[in-house]
Formats: sequence, structure tokens, C-alpha cells
Amino acid sequence: MSRERWRLSNMAALCESFTLCGLGPSSGVGLDGGLLALEPGPDRDHVLLTDRGRTATLFKVSDQKPLGCWSAKHGQIITCPVVCNFETHEYIAVHDDKVLRIWKSTDVNLDKVFKATLSADVYRIHSLPKGGPVVLFKGGGVRTLDVLLEAPQQEIENVVSDEVIKWSEAFMERQQPVLIFATEKNGDSFVYVQKLKMNNLRKYKLEQQELSKALSFTAYIKNQIITLLCLSSNDSVYKFLIPLQQNTEEEEQILPRSLLLNLSLSGSVLKGTSFVVLDKDHIAVLGSVATAGEESKEFLTIWNTKFQTLQTSKELPLGTSGQIWCYEKKFFFTHGKVLTVVIYKCETSSLAAAVGKLKDSQAPDMSSFVDWNTLGDEELVISFQSQQSVALKPESRMTLRSKKNTVAKVQPDTLSVGQLLLNLKDASTTVFENELRQVMSKGQMPDFQATIGCVVTALINRCKADPKYYPRNFLLQIVENRDLSYSLCPDLMVVALEKKDLHLLQICLQRFPDIPEEITYACLKAFLSISDAYLQRIDLNLESVICYLDIEFNNKEVKTEIVENGFSTQLEQDIWETKMTKKLHVTSDSESCPVGPQKAALLNAVLHSSYSETFLLPHLKNLPAQQAVLFLRYLYYLYVKCSEKITTTLPGTCPPTVNQIMDWLCLLLDAHFSVMVMLPEAKELLSKLHKFVRAQVRFYSELNKIEGSLRELQRLNNQKDPHTYSVEVLELI
Repeated sequence: MSRERWRLSNMAALCESFTLCGLGPSSGVGLDGGLLALEPGPDRDHVLLTDRGRTATLFKVSDQKPLGCWSAKHGQIITCPVVCNFETHEYIAVHDDKVLRIWKSTDVNLDKVFKATLSADVYRIHSLPKGGPVVLFKGGGVRTLDVLLEAPQQEIENVVSDEVIKWSEAFMERQQPVLIFATEKNGDSFVYVQKLKMNNLRKYKLEQQELSKALSFTAYIKNQIITLLCLSSNDSVYKFLIPLQQNTEEEEQILPRSLLLNLSLSGSVLKGTSFVVLDKDHIAVLGSVATAGEESKEFLTIWNTKFQTLQTSKELPLGTSGQIWCYEKKFFFTHGKVLTVVIYKCETSSLAAAVGKLKDSQAPDMSSFVDWNTLGDEELVISFQSQQSVALKPESRMTLRSKKNTVAKVQPDTLSVGQLLLNLKDASTTVFENELRQVMSKGQMPDFQATIGCVVTALINRCKADPKYYPRNFLLQIVENRDLSYSLCPDLMVVALEKKDLHLLQICLQRFPDIPEEITYACLKAFLSISDAYLQRIDLNLESVICYLDIEFNNKEVKTEIVENGFSTQLEQDIWETKMTKKLHVTSDSESCPVGPQKAALLNAVLHSSYSETFLLPHLKNLPAQQAVLFLRYLYYLYVKCSEKITTTLPGTCPPTVNQIMDWLCLLLDAHFSVMVMLPEAKELLSKLHKFVRAQVRFYSELNKIEGSLRELQRLNNQKDPHTYSVEVLELI
């Protein structure tokens, strides 16, 4: 078979990948029991994860950040995937098969939200964007959520007798909800199609080959015809067509099948476990390939069903759960102990593209980011070439293996990024860094951001292999000048913490939008534990503190004062100053910063980092008491400084905002309030904070009293002729 037959093009490709969240006990997102299902969230960038226990978590995919987490009580188990009602933006769950729960994103305790106990066990809830939620019971009965809530204990019919439901899906066709579900009995497969508004239920038996078994289903609907695809145990994908409009009155029809795709290549067979439809010509299959004398390997593959070709594949060396989800041009699947997201692209099929004859067809240089700790030398090269089968025969496309000596024969001008990084693993430090700088200088290459992430990963791996090697200036240059994120180089901040590279950590905290709360806490703890004397020798960016902080110079305290419009408060007293503001200024003047400028700049970087209170609070509770008190003193100092100005903003470049200060104050007090109350050195601080906040509340309360009068004055001024001049005295009672 000609190599051109399997040449890759831009028809379908696996692009960059990243980790959405961890799945182990230390992940912090509650997915300890493994992932049950993934459903769309209220926004296109949101997904809703349900674990095989009692927890549901809403994630923002682009930021890899959890937006909310809800758990049932201990002893309760969520038994079907949690879904979002797109019309009301509420969430719906079923625990213990029959107990229905409905809540909003603002609810915290699921035990206090709406509850309804149903009369039959629920198999699954499907939420349709314009059709509302549809509930499928294990006996085959179907109800819309609205109808079900009118009488939760209504009797639910059993239509499948002793059959077991294996799969279900729902669609909207001509503004009418349509539900399809597949069942199994004694090795035979059946399909039911239910039109909800017409209460029309039809049953079909699927034609299948002897000794073969249906493993997975998927379906789509178009022009009143449901196309049902079935992944069979004989390594094939079959297609069944089900017209919605039929005149026959037969109780059970047999659906003929047609072969859509055979999952074999040159003697290698992909044992598929699940699959999804990408478009009319492409499907993605997750499965494993067994090679003689070797353990089976798992792959994510994309196939062209129109031309029966394998388009691309990616080896998954850490193993999967066998289940794949597809949403918004992204694949979601478990890989090892994390939930991985892989972005893909598909283009319209053409014969020229399928055989690699498109004139402008160029395979991207990279497919995904590589974890060098989990890939072998040969796998490293292939991981960067998962879309470049020009150099691979059909056999090697499935095994994703190549000989080491083939790498050495490639000319330097044609080296891919993966090959280059592999060849440089044993190079000298000078050659290594010079070659990486040349890679970074090629700004027009595909997936350039991913390339930079791999460059950083290569540097970090060399640091791990050689403890004496640490290219501090090179890493600083990359982070300062490139648009990176934590997910592109997850080990960077960990190594920076080990090396105590405080300047790099400061920049990462300011620039990375997706830092996990565990790393944010580790940085905070490290900053608070380092002495001010040590920090004075460190070169840090002090722009966020230099304009408001009291700085010691030559052992003499000099207080910087911002002069506004040529006026200094040290020279004149404001004649309009009230007694209340005098009291506030007296309080603030007596306070000095409890930390040096270097430590203050580092703490400001922590205040700027994004976080979820739910996931940061458990880590913050582990902060030592003395460090918690010191951090609280600094937050109190910032709060007082903000209150000195009418605008409640600190001067300087990117200083902390009053909202950030207040959020961290509340978070720190929530984590350590009982400890703070018991510590003698913290009691005075809490008392001062309480008095200061109370004084502010009183001051703003006085302002609120005259708000109505000021509005009335503004209304009167708007009614008058602006060209006339008058002096009026208004008495505020």
C-alpha cells in the first residue's frame, strides 16, 4: 500500500492539549471517585463534571478554573449526570436513583435546595437548549421536567420489561423534543424513539452479526432522519437510519445495518471503547492497539469515514477510563489521574486532501504539549509529530514508534521541534540555550505559544536532571516577553520555589491567569517565611509599593507623600475636614508598614493572582499562625492606606485594589479567626481593625443621610437656566 494513501493533511488534526483538573484525592475539586460524565454548562466555555460519588463541579475551560462545586451529604450518591437547565440556569441532579435536586449557582448546601422524591428510578436527564430538561427512567418511561414536578409521585410506565438501558440521547427536531435510547437483552440490541409532544414511541431491533456485541452508541439527527452509529466488538462501526415519519404500524421493526468504518490498518486493529461524531465525514475513536510481544497501548484517533482513512492519532501512555466526550471542538477524557482537554480541527473532506495532494497542505509542526517525565525518547519525537504521517508508514502510525537512528538521519533544516528538543537533551549548556533561542525566534511557526511552553519544559527538565543548572535570566526573559500560562509550563513555578527565585515567582503571579490555589498558597507561605534582611539582597520589581510605602533609607524613616494639585497635607489643614475623617487620619498616621518593600511587593503579587475561595481556603488554613498574623497586619496597613484617599485607590503601578484587599482580609479571617482570637499579639490588631471598620461604617452612614438632599440639589440645578448667575443657601436638616 502506498504511503501517500495515509498521508495526513489539514482535514483533521489534533491541536494543543492541556489539563483541566486532577482526579485524585489531592485534586481539590472533589472528583475522587473518577468521572461519571461531562455535560455542557450555562456558557459555551463552561462544562459540568459529575464524579462517581456525590460531587458536581462547574469548570471554565479556557481558564482551567472551577467556578462552583456542590456535594450531596455523606452516604448519598449522585446516580446520573448533573445537567444545567439552559432556560432557568438552574442545575438538576438525582441522587440515590429517585431523589431529585434543583438549585442555582448561588446555593451552597444541596441539603437545603429544592427536593422531590420520585416514584421510579431515573436513568438519565437530558437538557435541551430550547426544549427544557427531559427525564428518562430506567423502565423506559419519559417525562419532561415540568410535567414531572407537577406530581413527583405520579406512576411511571415500564416499557422495556427486562431489557437494560445502555445509552440515550435527546434532540430538538422542528421544535419538538425527540428522545432515543438503546437497550440490551440476551445479547440482542434494541432502540426506542420517543416523540414527547405526540407521545409516540417506536421500538426497533438492530441487525447484528453473531458473536458480536454493541459496545457504544452515538447519534445525530438531520432532515427528520436519525443516524445511529454503533461501535461493535468486531472492531467496526455500523450505521443505522431511523426515519421519524413512518406509516407502518409494526410493533417491532428490524433495522438493517451498513458498515461505516473498519478499525484495522495493515494487521493492526484498534479495539475501540467509545467514540463521538465530529461532522458528517469524521469520527473520533478512543481505544487500544495490541502489538505482538508488547503491552497494548491506548490511542485517541480521528477517522475519515468518507474515504476510510485514519487522519491522526495520539498515544495516551498513562491510560484512560475508556470514555471520551466532545464539546465545542474539544475532546475531554481522563488520562492517568487528570482530565485532559485536546483541541481538534476538521475541514471538509475532499479526495485530494485525503491522499495528501492539496497544494497548500502543510502539517503543523506540533500537536500537543509533552510531559517529558512520562514519555520515552522515541515517544517524545512522535508526540510532536502526531499530525505528520509523511514520514510514517501505516504500521508506525498505529504504534507511534520509530527507530532512534531515524532521528539522527534527519537534516537540521527539517527538524521538528520535538526532534530538536530530543537531540539537545545531551548537548552542552551553551549549545542547548542557543538552539532554544533560535526556536523562539521563529514567531510565524504554527502553535507558537505551545512551542514556547515546550521550550520552558525542556529547560525545567534539564534543571531537574542537573541541580546545579538553573538558567534564571533565560527563564525571566521568556516569562516577561511571552504570553504564557501555568498550564503551558506547570513545573516552572515548582522549580522556582525550590530555587527560591522570588523575582520569577513575582512575575508568574502577575502574568499567569490559571495558577492553582495550591501553588498560590505555596508562594504566599514562602514569601512570609523569608526574612526582610535576605530580601534586601534580591532584585525585585517595587513599582507596586514605591509610591505609598514607608521606606527606610540609611536607618532613617522617610515617609513618602503624594502631592495632589500642588497641595500637601503636611503643610495645610483641609478646612472642610470633618471630625470623623480626622479620627480616621489619626489612626492611619500611627500605622507603619509591618514588612519591608521587597516583601510587600511579593505579597502584592499574591493579592493580584486569581483564585477560587472554595479551593484556596483549605490551603490557607494550614498557614502558620505567626505568618497569618503578619499577613493580616500588612492587609490592615493596605486597607488603612486605601481609606486615606477619597478614591480608595493606592498610587503607583498596579497596586492592589481595595476589593482585592478586602477579599483577602475576609478570606484570612475565615481561615484563622479562632486562632486569631486566642493569640495575644492578634487581639490588639483585631480590635483596631474592628474600630477602623466601625468608624468607616459610621462615616458612610452619615454620607447616606444627605444623599437624598444632594440628589434634590442636582435636580434643581438641572432645571435652572445655566446662563443665569445666583447664589443660594440650602439648609440641610
